[in-house]
Amino acid sequence: MAHDWLSLLRTQTDRFADVVGLGDLDAPITFCPGWSLRDLVDHLGGVHRWAAHAIVTGDPVLDAEPAEAERSALIDWYRRQATDLINVLESRPADSPAWTLDERDPTVGFWLRRQVHETAIHAWDAAESGGETPAIEPLLAWDGVREVVEVLYPRQVRLGRVAPLACAVRLVATDAPGSVTIGSGAASELRESAEVLLRLLWRRIDPTTAPLGPVGAALMTCAVTP
Repeated sequence: MAHDWLSLLRTQTDRFADVVGLGDLDAPITFCPGWSLRDLVDHLGGVHRWAAHAIVTGDPVLDAEPAEAERSALIDWYRRQATDLINVLESRPADSPAWTLDERDPTVGFWLRRQVHETAIHAWDAAESGGETPAIEPLLAWDGVREVVEVLYPRQVRLGRVAPLACAVRLVATDAPGSVTIGSGAASELRESAEVLLRLLWRRIDPTTAPLGPVGAALMTCAVTP
């Protein structure tokens, strides 16, 4: 299925800003130890700014810009970073060149997809900090699973951030078509909803409360995502 990435990015960035607008900025982010909601806003706005810079200049090096402290100014700051990124992405064809995290795909299209998934997972983080766990649409979640398997996990291994998985896992979504295998060798199989698989790969599941089984538990011990 082809996704309308620009539309999705607008939706996800608006959702994130809306959640932050109602949230406790000092609330801890459960699955980002040491971070508050305020830190999460600072991080995601900075990621948007960095991605736009990488596209425009072809250079990933960029000094950080401190986020605003006061709530309304912080939200305005975040929306400005999101809008600037969307404007950059909208102004260039998806197949035009850009510096990216994946040397196999040095195009603007890489960032369209990557920023949607980055925002979706952090919008979930922001909502979870306030006690909500909103659903991630199955086809979007499944594309996020594929991105981890095909792009982010290989990069983690290539950069020496994580050792290759000791055994392969075949991931099968119960609510989306297809399957993907992470790792190499004889594969065990894990069947869950696309959202559960995505949150598992991003370590957004509490293994003490979720019955992951031995295969899921093993995946949770490996930083297959940054």
